[in-house]
Amino acid sequence: AAALTSEFGKTVDLRRLRPGHLLRFHHDRTGIVDSVEMKVIGWGEVDAVRNGDHFDVKSREGTVTEAETTLGGRVDTSLWDAVRGGGESPQLVQQIADIFQWDIDFFALRKGDSFSLVVRKKYVDGDPVGSGKIMAARFQHRGKTYEAFRNDDAEGQGGYYDGAGAPLQKQFLRAPLRYSRITSGFSMNRYHPILHILRPHHGVDYGAPVGTPVMTTANGVVLDAGRKGGAGNYIRISHGNHIETHYLHLSRFAKGIRPGCKVTQGEVIGYVGATGLATGPHLDYRISDNGEWLDPMKLRSTTPDPLRGKGLEEFRARIARLQPRLAAPAEQVAQVAPKRRALF
Repeated sequence: AAALTSEFGKTVDLRRLRPGHLLRFHHDRTGIVDSVEMKVIGWGEVDAVRNGDHFDVKSREGTVTEAETTLGGRVDTSLWDAVRGGGESPQLVQQIADIFQWDIDFFALRKGDSFSLVVRKKYVDGDPVGSGKIMAARFQHRGKTYEAFRNDDAEGQGGYYDGAGAPLQKQFLRAPLRYSRITSGFSMNRYHPILHILRPHHGVDYGAPVGTPVMTTANGVVLDAGRKGGAGNYIRISHGNHIETHYLHLSRFAKGIRPGCKVTQGEVIGYVGATGLATGPHLDYRISDNGEWLDPMKLRSTTPDPLRGKGLEEFRARIARLQPRLAAPAEQVAQVAPKRRALF
């Protein structure tokens, strides 16, 4: 075992080995191991043949291929369960949420909501090793259909647009954190659980475990980041045109967050806590316009410019082949993968 570990280790990082990877040992007539074959799924194969008191090792890295895979699902309990129940990765759940985060409230999905996707997947010798970018997506939520198609520039950078070429990205995210629940809404007359009085609640409370990352919902500049009475650890960000967002009761701030620093939409600025007047861990998220409080759940967000001219024509030509693949009902969507190599 020590000799094999030493020889194999010169060729492949044995920390890659996981349950399900394959090893085949060959013995001579006396029972001594004279050769070993190892298949490291997602990497390739290694052969070791005994040569006296050591082993000669040869390796073959697997053939890497990419293919567009069509898949879909139907929501029964949550998007997480729908995607993970189909054997897909957590990263795919996050991609879906990121794409539609400006239009769909993923805290309010209904049973029967469905989705279909065209995803670029990577394979090594036919074994899936991860999901790449979603090239096209359709999500049916509360009787309404949302579509998204990826549009990349020459450097591979880009974003998602609807079928008409309008960008899905908006100025503000719908929520400042993921996978949470709303515990209290915007109200002008709410009973305060600690002070035991009726008073306005100028934000939306998101219940989440301590340490859950909190994101800024739009590009801006940090105005305040510190301790502020009942708000606890608190961040205030200016987004121009007199619009500010406020993040209360944080356990701590993200590295580098201080007054004057610039932040970008989706950037982690702090972490959920229960500092200040709080009965438990949550984020109190608020929006103000020139000092007047707005209901974050009713905020109308602005949209960047749509595609035009030649760029729009090229975009339409690319998505023409993708749209029919999204049209199949979720339960009929097939999963397609390259043919696997023989194990050995």
